Amino acid sequence: QVQLVESGGGLVQAGGSLRLSCAASARTLSNYALGWFRQAAGKEREFVATDLGSSTYYADFVKGRFTISRDNAKNTVVLQMNSLKPEDTAVYYCAATERRYSNNDYIKPYRYNYWGQGTQVTVSS
Repeated sequence: QVQLVESGGGLVQAGGSLRLSCAASARTLSNYALGWFRQAAGKEREFVATDLGSSTYYADFVKGRFTISRDNAKNTVVLQMNSLKPEDTAVYYCAATERRYSNNDYIKPYRYNYWGQGTQVTVSS
């Protein structure tokens, strides 16, 4: 069982930056795919970014603005968010899975079997 705990959310003005961090209880994250998802009020949870160890993938709407990175030694995954927009407002969740899928499948929330509790990000205009 892996427990994930996010931190770093908050209120920021449009154009600003936030750094989300997710700490994992696993002995090591090196065998896990790590993802970030978000869910805005009244909307479905959507893919933001994933780090598969050897490669990273981003949703089109965050490319060039967000960066996902992992530190296997510290068992953390970070989402650096720059140039934030009001439409980025959502609860952000980190997720992990040790299961193997084709790379395209890691954008799907149901492929992840461990989830954090979420952290609120609010971007004001």
